[in-house]
Amino acid sequence: MSVDYDYVIVGAGSAGCVLANRLSADPGTRVALIEAGGSDRKLEVRMPAGFSKLFKTERDWDFTTVRQPELSGRELYWPRGRMLGGSSSMNAQMWVRGHRADYDGWNVPGWSYEEVLPYFRRVERRAGSNRGGVYGTEGPIHISELRSPNPATALFLRACEELGIARLEELNGPSNEGCSQTPVTQRRGRRWSSADAYLTPAARRPNLTVLTSSRVRRVLVEDGRATGVEYGGDGDGVSGTAVARARGEVILSAGAIGSPHLLMLSGIGPADELRSAGVEPVHELPGVGANLQDHLASGVFLHCLRPITLARAESTGNLLRFLAGGRGMLTSNIGEAVAFIRTSEEEPAPDIELIFAPGSFVNHGLTPPPGHGLTIASILLRPESRGRLSLDGRDVVIDPGYLTAQADVRRQVAGLRKARELFTTEALRPLAGPPMDPYWDPRTEEELVRWIRERSETLYHPVGTCRMGDDPGSVVDPALRVRGVAGLRVADASVMPLITRGHTHAPTVMIAERAADLIAGDR
Repeated sequence: MSVDYDYVIVGAGSAGCVLANRLSADPGTRVALIEAGGSDRKLEVRMPAGFSKLFKTERDWDFTTVRQPELSGRELYWPRGRMLGGSSSMNAQMWVRGHRADYDGWNVPGWSYEEVLPYFRRVERRAGSNRGGVYGTEGPIHISELRSPNPATALFLRACEELGIARLEELNGPSNEGCSQTPVTQRRGRRWSSADAYLTPAARRPNLTVLTSSRVRRVLVEDGRATGVEYGGDGDGVSGTAVARARGEVILSAGAIGSPHLLMLSGIGPADELRSAGVEPVHELPGVGANLQDHLASGVFLHCLRPITLARAESTGNLLRFLAGGRGMLTSNIGEAVAFIRTSEEEPAPDIELIFAPGSFVNHGLTPPPGHGLTIASILLRPESRGRLSLDGRDVVIDPGYLTAQADVRRQVAGLRKARELFTTEALRPLAGPPMDPYWDPRTEEELVRWIRERSETLYHPVGTCRMGDDPGSVVDPALRVRGVAGLRVADASVMPLITRGHTHAPTVMIAERAADLIAGDR
């Protein structure tokens, strides 16, 4: 079976939903959106505090890294959304653009902070306060304050101020240095994903075809041009193999793992590595899969001396509050407040993020808490370490290369010390109890390094594996076109040259909005 379209988009996640909406807005354009996963219709998707319930289910790609020598030889679990909305349907809903220096530091024409700022404002619809007009107000992404913040969250912010961390009126200004309650992608206390914002309004357009449970196997390249994709699956009437032809372009929005993986399966990547994996090279592009970056997280976990935390969030009363009015503990995004700090005066911008959770978030939330707990996690914002993706047959091999740069260890030690110090402030001391298992309160440099190596986990922000740039070594050019293959673009977190000092959902949506304009300009 073969069907012709103008545009074929691979992946219905944070970026793919944006592109499906924007490109199908022209009724004369026929668009296909192909998603490997299925529906996002599930209570745990709607319920902000329920995202960890989606981990290791059919709605999760459930990736695992190779053993990390600098993390005590551990393999790390990497959840990624496998449903409509992608990871925006299972993330912690934190809308954090990053710092001005991130985009200026990309050093790519058309992608400076001042050039991308209008795209952020285009997508945003800020509910409530919008001090200084920081946010857009008419966009499809609903951004709000938490409806029912935990009382401990206000104490964390007071603790930050005690230590001289400035309270920000709005987190998403040009600089995010300081502390703030987390802006979240929620509407009336429920998750608001890219699928909610972009795909649902466009789904009834006759020129948009959405194929779910349909995994793309390769991009078809003929005479140096991408002409479509081959896909298969059991959903939407697809059995065996089908082809979606693209008269205009194929656009990969499958994420920092999925997009480079698909390029390599299609014969686009480092030629020798492809041959060794049994894939015949179609176009040599050595940068595919390289430049992998991620935010690494290390936590401080203490018992809470008052029974006010999210340990009781799943009570019948809280469930009824959520279902009836979108209020109560189940509206929590878990990471209710943040602080962006510099560990030394030499840092040009924050290099550590501290995330406060009014509960115990151990092992991705998969381990039930032993009681009321508090978490402050230290996040390494700008890792110097680099990893890569490769193939083992048709399977993707994920090697983040965590902590291979010694400076990353030094910064994370400083971050954990600041996290522990926050618990000694007048604001948080009345809540701060003894260490909560598995945390054992490391204090010396040696102990902190051991804790980091034995217990650090991903913050779910892989980027960079299809790096954009105006240099020949980049995978895509500043217009996101794959170098050397006509009719093929990548638009998702994989194109970021450097990871942002924030969270990756917001910049990914921005990238997709700008990609839609770039595609329209080339039409």
